[in-house]
Amino acid sequence: MTSSPIVPGSRLASRLGFSDRIFIGPAARRIAHAIEDGLERVETGLAEDVRVADPLADATSRYLYEAGGKRIRPVLTLLAAQLGDGNTDAVIDIAKALEITHLGSLYHDDVMDGADRRRGVPAAQTVWGNNVAILTGDILFSRASLLMSRHGDRAIRLQADTFERLVLGQMHETLGAQPGDDPIEFYIQVLADKTGSLIAAATQAGVIFSHAPAEFEEPMRVYGEKIGVAFQLLDDVIDLSSKPEDTGKVPGTDLRAGVPTMPYLLLKAEADPASAALAARIDEGVARIADGADPSILDGPLAQLRDHASTQKTLDLALAWTRDAIDALAPLPKGTVREALTRFAESLAERSR
Repeated sequence: MTSSPIVPGSRLASRLGFSDRIFIGPAARRIAHAIEDGLERVETGLAEDVRVADPLADATSRYLYEAGGKRIRPVLTLLAAQLGDGNTDAVIDIAKALEITHLGSLYHDDVMDGADRRRGVPAAQTVWGNNVAILTGDILFSRASLLMSRHGDRAIRLQADTFERLVLGQMHETLGAQPGDDPIEFYIQVLADKTGSLIAAATQAGVIFSHAPAEFEEPMRVYGEKIGVAFQLLDDVIDLSSKPEDTGKVPGTDLRAGVPTMPYLLLKAEADPASAALAARIDEGVARIADGADPSILDGPLAQLRDHASTQKTLDLALAWTRDAIDALAPLPKGTVREALTRFAESLAERSR
């Protein structure tokens, strides 16, 4: 019995999280083939670009790359590039650079957040220590900058601006909201900087470096940033009910480490006694964990938070950001690219079900 052939576009659709019905018809299949070919070039290039001559640095730099990843940022760059000249050499290099930037940020984030696992494997700092993990992230950032430098001032500025926002987002998350800041607005800005900025750079770069019409650049940037915020809001919901065997993370990882998430912030904003009592229990548990208590002491309160109205409100907020992202695509021509971007945004909500 022979196996069924892979339908053109099916692998790409699976990576984006939806069915392959969008990639039906000769023109749509050509786009799917172009993106899949581009992804092969990106993947082959990444394997070389993260290699380092020093044996230790080589092992640490390849660690999270080899742990896998959906390569969503390169996919979105390549998809946006189909609005222009497609997979130019610059598009491939920029896609690789932004994915390497993302990889580097994971090393730093895991140190800052005290995460134990990433992509189903022990976090890098649990293997080599905090200092080596941070320095590995720095090596990867330097590799990304080298790739960007091949393509002129525009690429360098894009990388520098994005990197600055990544750092500011992490800094603000670490310091927390200051007196006078609205905690909800502050948190949304952190998400926009830490996640939205890099996805926005990916979608924007696909337009710029494929020489697509300039009027598509801003809609794609806005789409990417809003998708990034929606993605992280949904992640806050999923995190409360995640299974370690599926995600490689313990449910409520951020909250256990004292990092607030949107369900918690919305819980704190509630005025009823039951919500205030639950918030107090979470605060007490976080303080005890910081003093060395077993993180499992928060299992009960986090289960209650999962079922609280604030978690549903977080989901509703994420869906609103998703709708705004889709609306941003209005200036794009109708066709496979716009439909795929729309369906990708819609599919994000399905992650939480």
